Amino acid sequence: MLENKLKQNNSMDLWSGMKQTTGFKASGSQCEEFVNVLAYKQAKEGDDFILRCEANIVEVTATWEKNGHALECVEGKHSVTQSGTTFSLIIRNVAEQDEGSYTLNLLNEAGSASCSAMVTVVTHLFLTELNEWRDVQWNQSPLITALQNFKISNRKVRELRFLLVGPIGAGKSSIINTIKSIFAGHQFINCLAASDLMDFTITYQKHTIGTLPFAFCDMMGIESDKSQGVHTDDIVSALKGHMPNNYKFNPSVPMCEDHKNQKSKYIRNPSVNDQIHCLVNVIPAYGIMLLDNKVIQKMKTVRAEASKLGIPQLVFMTNVDKACRMTYEDLAKVYQSKKIKEKMEECSTRLGVPMNCIFPLKNYHEETKLIENLNCLMLEAFTQAVYSAHEYVTKCSH
Repeated sequence: MLENKLKQNNSMDLWSGMKQTTGFKASGSQCEEFVNVLAYKQAKEGDDFILRCEANIVEVTATWEKNGHALECVEGKHSVTQSGTTFSLIIRNVAEQDEGSYTLNLLNEAGSASCSAMVTVVTHLFLTELNEWRDVQWNQSPLITALQNFKISNRKVRELRFLLVGPIGAGKSSIINTIKSIFAGHQFINCLAASDLMDFTITYQKHTIGTLPFAFCDMMGIESDKSQGVHTDDIVSALKGHMPNNYKFNPSVPMCEDHKNQKSKYIRNPSVNDQIHCLVNVIPAYGIMLLDNKVIQKMKTVRAEASKLGIPQLVFMTNVDKACRMTYEDLAKVYQSKKIKEKMEECSTRLGVPMNCIFPLKNYHEETKLIENLNCLMLEAFTQAVYSAHEYVTKCSH
């Protein structure tokens, strides 16, 4: 069999858990649904690999896309097959240009369904390893102690507030869980984290870090559709301190137009303590170039408003382990990875943020025990956010 032959040739068989993106029912016909579908995977340069998924019916028209466009199959490079309800895409001798988001679309008279896989390509190590170009404190104890002893100089400010903004599934809520875990000394799961397709955050939520003078403000993710995701006007209202805790978002109507109908009161005259003191943009490392231009534009709009207010801004670039095999195997090599540096440069170009304001990191996801290297990357980024926020509130006190 072709599949067995590929496996003998050092191929990668890419499977996943369920992730269905669309589906429509129609009477008299069975709508296609996915039983096993595609998801993020890594492939080594020069290998052959297979993307496969299984549907519940045979009578469908199947098409493959790459990065939102019809996949141009090259003879000897790509093979598209269907065996019963199993659909496969085989890519031989994978190269860097094969990296991207692959989507399988199924269509019949009952409707349509689709699923996607983000594929990153791991190049040979000698081509991807650089000399370490940013210093990191790989001992978490002094970082934790410094933050535990931190004092705010402005007496009008009880806590430094950080607003997390980014697309759905970027890792905003997971950042809060990770930081809480570090200071608690054990896994802490309080904020429900979004999948790539579903946002669990539907209200404006403030999360404190124990008794420390820090608070994270979490909100609905940004989407390309105007009628979905958080409204940019709501993000600006939060920056200015007008948004009350537990405000329920309405993607179609921003709070500034609908606040009279809200049970929670609109904060008309916010104090410096109500305002946001640092804007943290959250972007997944493996999907920077795949983000819709409309999402990027919304984030730029928010950044421009934050700049007018003088609010400092950073980027937390999450999921570095999914963007680079070397970093996946050893997180301490994050600043030796050519791939991660390229992702940071892409992020800098698309968002217009300086490189020294971008911090690659990893959230807790599958792990059940704390990992010091993961903690150190997060603490380095968080420490910079604290210093930036404190400088802002110090200026406000003059």
